[in-house]
Amino acid sequence: QVQLVESGGGLVQPGGSLRLSCAASGGIFSSYNMNWYRQAPGKQHVLVASITTTKTTNYADSVKGRFTISRDNAKNTVYLQMNSLKPEDTAVYYCNAKHPLFENAYWGQGTQVTVSS
Repeated sequence: QVQLVESGGGLVQPGGSLRLSCAASGGIFSSYNMNWYRQAPGKQHVLVASITTTKTTNYADSVKGRFTISRDNAKNTVYLQMNSLKPEDTAVYYCNAKHPLFENAYWGQGTQVTVSS
């Protein structure tokens, strides 16, 4: 069983930056692909960024060039650096862990990001 705890959300002005962190415990962190999703009010979860066990990254078109996902296996933590934030980035951001060989996926509790002046 993997536990995920996100942190780093908050209120930021348009054009600002935030760094989200997701600390994992209870599993072999380095064996999981890690993902960041977001959910805006009234909308479904959307995959924002992903990083594999070999540190290959992928991004949604809406965040390419602005967001960077990274992982530190020694600290069991995945990060999402968000720059040039826009009001449309406002959402609850969720960390997700998915082992490439198993069906189960694990979710954190989410952290709110609000971009507003």
